[in-house]
Amino acid sequence: MRGHAAFAAIAVLMTLAVSEDAVAQGRGGQGPPAPTATAKASAPIDLTGYWVSVVTEDWRYRMVTPAKGDYQGVPMTAESVKVADAWDPAADEAAGSQCKSYGAAAIMRVPGRIRVSWQDDTTLKLEADAGTQTRLLRFNPSQATPGAPTWQGESTAQWELTRAGRGRPGGPGPEPPRSGSLKVVTTNMRAGYLRKNGVPYGERATLTEYFNLVRHRNGDLWLVVTSVVEDTQYLRQPFMVSSQFRKQADAAGWDPAPCSSTW
Repeated sequence: MRGHAAFAAIAVLMTLAVSEDAVAQGRGGQGPPAPTATAKASAPIDLTGYWVSVVTEDWRYRMVTPAKGDYQGVPMTAESVKVADAWDPAADEAAGSQCKSYGAAAIMRVPGRIRVSWQDDTTLKLEADAGTQTRLLRFNPSQATPGAPTWQGESTAQWELTRAGRGRPGGPGPEPPRSGSLKVVTTNMRAGYLRKNGVPYGERATLTEYFNLVRHRNGDLWLVVTSVVEDTQYLRQPFMVSSQFRKQADAAGWDPAPCSSTW
């Protein structure tokens, strides 16, 4: 687990090192301001398409349902341990809560495939075949309608451009290719599980994610999603993981299935 923790920490540090605020607004000039490009038009990276998860670590927590009491690696509070020790998958099924481990804070860890597309010019749609879940990543959060907590919560997205995406300030020559990452902050989540065996997160939890693309030397395109869950009720410190997905050429293997508390 120490190797896993180090990997996750390095992934976050790399993300923070290359991520900056969006392109600064120009100053001066006359006449009306130039129109602002939509999130779709200004995207520095293309996340659309089909992606398959590649499980390189935490096999016993992700590929099978871990045994009750196997909570290694999660900085749980005493209250969290008490809740997890009372985990009862049959009771979850009976209560219609079989999607507890498919919420936003955990869905990217569930093995399967995701499909990313633009719902409109300011909203990315991320669908997971595991649990048949859909997330809406809104660059214009005012479009969201506040309401009761849901499994996928409310997600606010923003592009973070690397320095290469800023061009040559004040200098001649063409703009260099844009590059960067996607930052997503999710709140208003329905209480769920970080792991299949009842490790909880609450409705006051906040999920922050960084989506980065990496081109492998063999030409494969990989999506790395670094997730940080903060929850003062159930976590002694932020819980950080990094999940990997490989780009697919088509929809092969796409197989939406309902949630299951027993898997």
